[in-house]
Amino acid sequence: MSKLSFGEVVELICQEDTRYDKNSYTFVREGLDFTLKTLKRNSNSANRHVTGNELLEGLRQHTLREFGPMSKMVLNEWGIEKCEDFGNIVFNLVNHNVLGKSDSDSLDDFKERYTFYHAFVQPFLPAEKPKLVSTRKAKSNQTRRANTKKASPKTPSSEL
Repeated sequence: MSKLSFGEVVELICQEDTRYDKNSYTFVREGLDFTLKTLKRNSNSANRHVTGNELLEGLRQHTLREFGPMSKMVLNEWGIEKCEDFGNIVFNLVNHNVLGKSDSDSLDDFKERYTFYHAFVQPFLPAEKPKLVSTRKAKSNQTRRANTKKASPKTPSSEL
């Protein structure tokens, strides 16, 4: 029997597990490649095992670069709504011998590492503007303070 291509394996997985779109599997594989390149660039180490945390961070960065403000919408369209969904996709690929895993790897590595709102929506929200104080109001407060200091407590009220 010949070895199945990545696309054929994904077809098989999607028949067994209908939660995620086919594109999500290709994207996770691309995200893993992106993560490996980033880790290699930052540490000068050869290809090594990627932890769940590292992969989630790499997927977050890769998603933001690829889809920008549309990131959360695209992921949700593919059935990916939380970090654990990335883990499910990874473990589907592991179970079909597309990816490897260490004995310490677990689906728990992908649980609740970040919210999709904070990871994919918040970076594109406008920064909160500082509240401006009206200059007219600020000047009147300064004038009131100055007038209060001029009046001496010893001055009889009739002289004011």
